[in-house]
Amino acid sequence: MTTFKLPDLGEGLPEAEIVAWHVAEGDAIKTDDLLVSVETAKAVVEVPSPYTGIVARLHARAGDIVATGAPLVDFDESGPGTATPEGKPADEEPARSDAGTVVGNVMSGDDVVTETAIAGGSRRRGKGRVKATPAVRAEAKRQGIDLSEITPSGRNGQVTQNDLEQFVSRAKPAARPKTAPFGAPSPAQSEPLRGPRRAMAQSMTRSRDEVALCTIFDDADIQEWLNKRDFTPRILRAIVAGCGAEPALNGFYDAENMSRQLESRVDIAMAVDTGDGLIVPVIRGVERMELDAIRTAVAEIKQATLDRTVAREDMVNYTITLSNFGMLAGRYATPLMVPPTVAIVGTGKLQHDVVAVMGGIEVHRRIPLSLSFDHRAVTGGEAARFLAAMIQDLEKP
Repeated sequence: MTTFKLPDLGEGLPEAEIVAWHVAEGDAIKTDDLLVSVETAKAVVEVPSPYTGIVARLHARAGDIVATGAPLVDFDESGPGTATPEGKPADEEPARSDAGTVVGNVMSGDDVVTETAIAGGSRRRGKGRVKATPAVRAEAKRQGIDLSEITPSGRNGQVTQNDLEQFVSRAKPAARPKTAPFGAPSPAQSEPLRGPRRAMAQSMTRSRDEVALCTIFDDADIQEWLNKRDFTPRILRAIVAGCGAEPALNGFYDAENMSRQLESRVDIAMAVDTGDGLIVPVIRGVERMELDAIRTAVAEIKQATLDRTVAREDMVNYTITLSNFGMLAGRYATPLMVPPTVAIVGTGKLQHDVVAVMGGIEVHRRIPLSLSFDHRAVTGGEAARFLAAMIQDLEKP
């Protein structure tokens, strides 16, 4: 009997949630056959089997959260033709290329996998079958939905998360909420945080415990803008201008060694609100991009995030963060950065303000700005110079 433990699926993540098993106890399985789909804080990952044999025991069920290094599957390798990863029989197919884990080829959440019309059916690729990411397939399986009934809107006929949500909303009319008698205890039950929401809770706890938070506020007058709707690309470009004027806010702080690392690259994480919680993909090398390239990058990363197809490597190792909460509501805020980064820019809802001009007053469009920084590594003067450079860039036509 051999026990396979949940491996580190990247970036030292402490745990993962079981999305769906692709085997059952008693099944025969070969090395590199699909074993289980798990969701980390970064993406849905499909884990192949590292052994050939019989699945003797599954240590967790779908929906369980398993710690990295905890037992996952017991294999009985006593049958004929079995082998460990170090000694595969010659008649087996050669192993697929390793994707950076101890268990062979692991596909990140942006891989589009085809399946048969019934959710949970064969995952072998084939012509004319439904295309969807592991996250969409797993959610459809949980809800008992046939993916072939959904009209795809994604690239090359891919069923996206938005397609699935719209299908569910049409198929299931909203039930009228039941009103409890006054004074009666609430029927609501607590539920554990999972996936992106769990990751957000852990990150914000760390921010609360480690960061000396300080926030400054100001407004940028954009009355002279030629393109009236170019908000996010212009804000990203302004962040680059701020980093150029004051590099102290673009980098990392090591509290243990009391040292900081300033970066010349400007890799900006953008907080995107989704139904599953806050997801923070990264646009890399913004300092090298012209405005048109920034527009394209923003559109692509937003769509990938909403479809839950953004790759794990596109959500780590950023140097500064943008929270564009004003797309929904709010003028100013105190956004929280995640260590070891030292700054986050928040943009509020566009305002029409009365401003004083030579000889009178006018109504101008202005963007409210909130800049939070870690006061352990950044001075107030450095933060103010950064924000001033952002405003100067934003107020260009």
